[in-house]
Amino acid sequence: MKKPYDFDSKLFCERALEKNGAKYIAGADEVGRGPLAGPVVCAAVIMPLSPELLIEGVDDSKKLSAKRREQLSELIKERALAYAIMEISNEEIDEINILQATRKGMREALLALKIAPDAVLTDGNMTLDIPFPQQSVVHGDALSYSIGAASIIAKVYRDALMDKLAEAFPAYGFEKNKGYGTAAHIAAIKEAGVCPFHRRTFTKKL
Repeated sequence: MKKPYDFDSKLFCERALEKNGAKYIAGADEVGRGPLAGPVVCAAVIMPLSPELLIEGVDDSKKLSAKRREQLSELIKERALAYAIMEISNEEIDEINILQATRKGMREALLALKIAPDAVLTDGNMTLDIPFPQQSVVHGDALSYSIGAASIIAKVYRDALMDKLAEAFPAYGFEKNKGYGTAAHIAAIKEAGVCPFHRRTFTKKL
């Protein structure tokens, strides 16, 4: 039997912030810290939190099928009060390192929101240089509705990007691995070398 979706636990952080007076609560997350190729993509989203506008099924994007992610991503973007998606290129990742690239992308996504948030929830243990009150939530993409929504739109955006790169560079199977270091991807790098979208700091040992 399918487990009912538990809005109360997913909205625990958001409801606590609302009680403290926050009206606009942004969730921020990233996708693509670990791959050997492609950008890191960061998203920020402010969702309406009134019961009639909540979306059932919002969760850590990794727990959802590609089809379900795409359906939810469209719904999230339709209902969001504000959202922004930023990508930091593989060249910049090589230049400033993946942690700083992720911080930069999340900061830029939050600053690009058309509504300034009263509070920000970020996934993991990430302190950002932002002018808004912030709270980190470990496993936030699974525990917070707002962070989960950000993780879904970031993942769908990045996957589509990697599918396009797959057409330009078919040797690496980006449509399947999305740039992650699968055995087949590593074998392709050893055979064909790297392409312009590989992270040199991630692939130099190969």
